[in-house]
Amino acid sequence: MLDYTKKEPYERTALRVNPAKTCQPVGAMYAALGVHECLPHSHGSQGCCAFHRMFLTRHFKDPAMAASSSFTEGASVFGGGSNLRTAAKNIFEIYNPKIIAVHTTCLSETIGDDLNEIIKSIDIPEGKFIVHTNTPSYKGSHITGFSNMVGSFISYLSVKTGKSNGKTALIPGFVNPGDMREMKKIARQMKVPFTMLPDTSGVMDSPMTGKFEMYPKGGTTVEEVIELGDCDQTLAIGKFSSEWGGQTLQKKCDVPYKLLSMPIGITQTDNFVMALQSISKAEVPYELEEERGQLVDILIDIHPYTYNKKVAIYGDPDTVIGLTEFVLEMGMIPKYVLTGTPGEAFENEVKGLFEKYGMKDCQVKAYGDLYELHQWIKNEGVDLLIGGTHGKHIARAEDIPFIRAGFPIIDRYVHSYMPLVGYKGGMRLAELITNALMDRQDRDSLEEDFEMVM
Repeated sequence: MLDYTKKEPYERTALRVNPAKTCQPVGAMYAALGVHECLPHSHGSQGCCAFHRMFLTRHFKDPAMAASSSFTEGASVFGGGSNLRTAAKNIFEIYNPKIIAVHTTCLSETIGDDLNEIIKSIDIPEGKFIVHTNTPSYKGSHITGFSNMVGSFISYLSVKTGKSNGKTALIPGFVNPGDMREMKKIARQMKVPFTMLPDTSGVMDSPMTGKFEMYPKGGTTVEEVIELGDCDQTLAIGKFSSEWGGQTLQKKCDVPYKLLSMPIGITQTDNFVMALQSISKAEVPYELEEERGQLVDILIDIHPYTYNKKVAIYGDPDTVIGLTEFVLEMGMIPKYVLTGTPGEAFENEVKGLFEKYGMKDCQVKAYGDLYELHQWIKNEGVDLLIGGTHGKHIARAEDIPFIRAGFPIIDRYVHSYMPLVGYKGGMRLAELITNALMDRQDRDSLEEDFEMVM
């Protein structure tokens, strides 16, 4: 499939081939699904909404509920205000959500629909809510859309009463439900009362009960989102996906925020635990110390197989930065690091990691694509490829071991239940990486070198 990828890189500014990202509404829809009894609403065509739902459903293997303004030719020319007003009336009457979270599409953005004014003109039932965010598909990425929707929930709903609720607002970033569960577990172990926004655990990993539930038990309640204004501080996990939410809560309700990197690997999980410890002043429990010690022991054990192995990493910026630091902790060389999300800060942060660990001749790029990553690999190969499913063709073409991590993973199961964050997530990543390298060693070894014990 990738036979036409040329080895010689050339500058492209107006074209992305096999982009390492998708569009803003996908992220906005995912954030909205993390609020209990919320129905995401795509203000555009049914086709756009179907694509966004399909993208999430394929990754999580669970249905992603959403509605659409169902634009036709008329709405495309004259605007979609009447469509949204009719849709809101029908949605509240038929599906009875607590809240509708509207995101725009490139079509409604190009028309110039003023969502603020349209929503003001809607007769919203008492006790119900509508929020919106602007998510033009031709700008940013799904991470931008996720960040925008989190900020909009806060901007619309959060209120400061002046009386502290003693909680910490925890914005987890664009991660799987398994990661959110792990972060919540660590916060509870550190005795920090918190509200997580959004929280897709219990929604996109809900159990099979034999009964269809339009709104599964999980998710942040609207009341909890409102009460975020009375939190004492915010921990925003991931600069690209969570800082905007932290900034919005600080600006609206004077809640200070602390920005943390995704807690992937030892250093960043330590930072997460210490940030929680500084809030509760509680001692780090033995269970966490034990997990950390186990991860360190594992990294020592596998060091002969990971040391100096070259790896290419791509995907969402916060996740990729965390994975890059973790492979450096494992003694590996992150030869190529790439994200499709725009942002010079990504390149600066990764270059800082290269410098910290004394890495030479490593490449990093924001707003890149997998075609370019493939060209880099053709010029100098790597021992391992880490990223979402769309890299599998590169792995096949260049015969490289491939670890699926990040978003989207649409050709494997169970991954969204398993964390990458925390010490437990580090153990899982270490196992995946080492086993992939050892499987390759087994495959390539001569008969006389084929080892039973490794």
